[in-house]
Amino acid sequence: MYKMTLQSIFKKGLFVVLFFLYLGSTKAQQHPMYSQYMFNMLNINPAFAGSAGVAQVTTLYRNQWIDMPGAPQNTSVTFDMPVDEKKIGFGVQLFDERLGIERSTGFNLIYAFKIPVSERGTLSMGLQAGILNYRANYTNVVTFQGNDPAFYQNINGILPSAAAGIFYNTDKFYIGFSTPALLKTKISNQGVADVSSATGTDLHLFLSSGYNFDLSENVVLKPSFLVKAVSGAPLEYDLNLNVWMQNIFGVGISYRTGDAIVGIAQLKLGERLNFGYAYDKTFTNLGSYSRGSHELMLRLEIGRHTENVSSIRYN
Repeated sequence: MYKMTLQSIFKKGLFVVLFFLYLGSTKAQQHPMYSQYMFNMLNINPAFAGSAGVAQVTTLYRNQWIDMPGAPQNTSVTFDMPVDEKKIGFGVQLFDERLGIERSTGFNLIYAFKIPVSERGTLSMGLQAGILNYRANYTNVVTFQGNDPAFYQNINGILPSAAAGIFYNTDKFYIGFSTPALLKTKISNQGVADVSSATGTDLHLFLSSGYNFDLSENVVLKPSFLVKAVSGAPLEYDLNLNVWMQNIFGVGISYRTGDAIVGIAQLKLGERLNFGYAYDKTFTNLGSYSRGSHELMLRLEIGRHTENVSSIRYN
């Protein structure tokens, strides 16, 4: 009973702390991360659009820190396809991000220009632009001290977003560099947006790479990594190793520095339909109060690949 009481106090305390971190007259947009990003890198790099060689629709849903009040829940639905004889990639993303009393819902349009640099290699440069509706329901917060004026008014406003990236791939290798937020956006308690260009200290920078090793005719080893750099924080690394078997089933493991171990499984449900699941187990102090994080992925391919076109096939 005493242990459960401590857990209850910790959860309620963390719930309030999360909101106080976002108090004040401004709010800056954060970028959500998915453990299965390597199977749909459009979420971290707009230059990926059209690189699969066919049109595809991918849905990702992440429920983080199960049992923690106000924990993040993120949903992303993307569509991308190559056009103009695969010289251009086009994409659309719809997203919904929740953290406690906060919620951001919006869409992004994505454009990538592709340049063949070898028989199998393609260099892509991508831009992304969109808008989001940010809401914070401060009046729903229950604090230790009643009648706190900081919680008298909710926030609701529209913010722009922009991202950019470069991406090089062959049929077995890829490397990409991107920033998911070119704009520094804030919104006041009156719903007025303040938008400026992000400077070097505000930028989030992502470096990703991976390679496919054919161990046999039916087994492919797929190591990859992601490096995330944010001003004022140490570099964060995602180190991933996936094995794909019989072109039907895949398993993998990821290590996220300072955060979690991730188990990943994928199953081909048909010629063009893939299902993925990831479970994160954090080794931070939150691990004692949470049953981990769950993530689901569903990807539908539309059309067929052609052998004479370099396409990224890492999933």
